[in-house]
Amino acid sequence: MDEAALIQAATAVRQRAYVPYSHFAVGAAVATEIGIITGCNVENASYGLTLCAERNAIFSAIAQGAKQFTGLAVIADTAGPTAPCGACRQVLAEFMAPESPVILTNLQGQTQRTSVAALLPGAFTKGDLS
Repeated sequence: MDEAALIQAATAVRQRAYVPYSHFAVGAAVATEIGIITGCNVENASYGLTLCAERNAIFSAIAQGAKQFTGLAVIADTAGPTAPCGACRQVLAEFMAPESPVILTNLQGQTQRTSVAALLPGAFTKGDLS
């Protein structure tokens, strides 16, 4: 996984975020076996229909045929690195291995490296359904 390429891709797609309500643009990039796939947040007047950048990237990757997710970068214009919301954490746990790296960063270059498991310990998994 090329961390710099992931951050660069997340930074670029952040510029396309549709955020007329919050003005909080977020970009995400996921590393897959078919390449880096990006996503940005897309808001809606009905706030519950808003899609976060992380889920947008994962879902776009799936739509393009990706099956292996090896890392994720998330960027926003915040004082420190920004972390995924709870819904995004659960989606990451569904599609990425617990040890998969997650790079959280901001426009000032502050970076925090973590993992899917660290973001959501005790995640609900497919095995919980048996």
